Amino acid sequence: MYRDPLGSAEGFSLIWVWSTLLTMRQQARRHRNIASATAALMDLRRRILGIRSRIRGGARIDLEVEMILEHNRVRRYLKVKRVPRPEHTFKQKRRGRPGPDTEYRRVTRRRYDLEWTVDQAAIDYDKKSDGMYPLICNDRTLTAAQVLEAHKGQPTIEKRFEQIKTVHEIAPVFLKNPGRIEALFTLYFLALLVQALIERELRLAMKREKIKELPIYPEQRLCKRPTTEQILRLFSLAERHTLLRDDKTVQSFPPQLTDMQIQTLDLLGVPVKAFVG
Repeated sequence: MYRDPLGSAEGFSLIWVWSTLLTMRQQARRHRNIASATAALMDLRRRILGIRSRIRGGARIDLEVEMILEHNRVRRYLKVKRVPRPEHTFKQKRRGRPGPDTEYRRVTRRRYDLEWTVDQAAIDYDKKSDGMYPLICNDRTLTAAQVLEAHKGQPTIEKRFEQIKTVHEIAPVFLKNPGRIEALFTLYFLALLVQALIERELRLAMKREKIKELPIYPEQRLCKRPTTEQILRLFSLAERHTLLRDDKTVQSFPPQLTDMQIQTLDLLGVPVKAFVG
């Protein structure tokens, strides 16, 4: 890791990190992309040189080459050149059977070929920065190692964004007014915050009580890290019934909680009376 003494343009700390694993991945991806582009160019060349080729115009060939380079992201590494190769054929000037005095005329047909080379200088230049990526932090008191450690917690944050998009289905949004959109997203944020607090409370309680797993999955399968979705599913069948006569309550039947539900409420710090009362 290397801390840039100047920092970013915004005044934040800028730290460069070099990863050996990322280096190997980028080199392998570059080699794979070049090989894929080369195979596509060879197939394109075969189609161009075919007897019944439909790719004849220079503009069409350039477009096909551009699409191959763009798709494989190897524009910097492959230098492709379209080479004109004239073909000459001879035909009789007049109809009839050819003889000793038959005159012929030469017909020149311009066709194209493809040639390409690998720009090794560009590859060597990019290899120097393989495995490098920057980290920007607004806390200048953290060391480079602490910034990297905080960055490794990013998957936890990304997991919440994934839950917003999938579990909560925040999209599509049919509102047009920015204020209404902001209000809607605020409600989703509060729901996500409550979800995170429920999971945090239960997992901390499990750690405090030295409970490694809870059988809250379907078929009472064990779960090491309960999610809010599974916790709510556990109480989805709990029902309260009220017997009425002439719009007056005759008797109430509170939900009958299972041992697993009671244990979960206890770990969450929720009194059973508050749930069934």
